[in-house]
Amino acid sequence: MSTDISSVDSASVDIVVVGSVNLDQLIEVVALPRPGETVQGGPVARLGGGKGANQAVAAARLGRSVALVGAVGTDQDSAGLRQELAAEGIDITRLAAVPGPPGQAVVLVDQQAENCIVVSPGANAAVGPPTVEAAARELAAAAVVVAQLEIPLPAVLAAARLARGTFVLNPAPAVALPPELWPLVDVLVPNRTELARLAGVPEVLDVAHAARLAAALPCPRVVVTLGAAGALVCEGAAYELIAAPPARAVDTTGAGDTFCGALAVALAEGRPLGAAARFAVRAAALSVERTGARTAMPSRAALERRTG
Repeated sequence: MSTDISSVDSASVDIVVVGSVNLDQLIEVVALPRPGETVQGGPVARLGGGKGANQAVAAARLGRSVALVGAVGTDQDSAGLRQELAAEGIDITRLAAVPGPPGQAVVLVDQQAENCIVVSPGANAAVGPPTVEAAARELAAAAVVVAQLEIPLPAVLAAARLARGTFVLNPAPAVALPPELWPLVDVLVPNRTELARLAGVPEVLDVAHAARLAAALPCPRVVVTLGAAGALVCEGAAYELIAAPPARAVDTTGAGDTFCGALAVALAEGRPLGAAARFAVRAAALSVERTGARTAMPSRAALERRTG
């Protein structure tokens, strides 16, 4: 008998992602525009996105069972986003529908594979504690719960309180975190910019500086993503730089989300943080070799073929 993958027993999933679902509109440009500048771009590609949805897709493609908690709208775009996520094998039972459009993002990608992104929250702004609390059973049963900051902070705090496994927070976009959230975070995964914002400094100068900043945060385990340089794993005062393998970069848009999804997979499989970060670095490196965020995320088979 066939099973509706949008309504499977979500209490049995390995990973629950609590976060945003967006429709991305991606435009390739020769160079990213400066303030006041207009640049000509290529065709507009409409792709599923949002940090929550992207990280859920990354984890699902790498072989773990995943549920997504969040919200989309009630329009045709939202229906399409639901279908895409269900087709990835993700449980969308707890993906609420609120009147209006989904979240949307405009993504510009230049010829050096760098990007800039503008996000309109749409339905994501309606994700609050009630949305999260409806998934309390799933959150308590999951080995890993992952959240980001493209949904309101009260929803993130509710997820952290309900998680019984490892709670991973990707603080993107970076904002000041409430004091009551910090003790609930098991693993924090910022990039350089987000680490600087959380630490209250203008920028991260180098790896040693990043390690000092991470050690000063009120979180015992921090993994700083460093793009082509790999990732910095900090556990207390100890730190390790994990180099990224060589990659033919085309588009870096989804690399951070691929990393977070892959890290969740490895942690759900019981790997130590350093080994989990190595797995995630390899997945992220492979993702930059194709255009788009979700479209570039590798399957487990593709990752194993590349890494052996």
